[in-house]
Amino acid sequence: MTVARSIALFLLSALFEIGGAWLVWQGVREHRGWVWAGAGVLALGTYGFVATLQPDSHFGRVLAAYGGVFVAGSLAWGVVADGFRPTRYDLIGAAVCLAGVAVIMYGPRR
Repeated sequence: MTVARSIALFLLSALFEIGGAWLVWQGVREHRGWVWAGAGVLALGTYGFVATLQPDSHFGRVLAAYGGVFVAGSLAWGVVADGFRPTRYDLIGAAVCLAGVAVIMYGPRR
């Protein structure tokens, strides 16, 4: 159950961080206004709280693992929200990052 909870929290964290950054981008770079940017700032703040719910108590480990989720999630967000078409190298890089998540979070401990 802990692994499933951890994965769900990583996905929720990705939604808030990537979505928040995208909203800020839309508000500022795409001139959609401060309401979009403000919503993004709130989402980014929520991400910070969601990350603290991870069952592992080591901040560095959780954030390092989340970095891999962020890479893969950002590519997926770009495909869905912006019509981005990843290259095979993008996909290989994302797969390597996700493999790193598995090793960092669920690999053997000393």
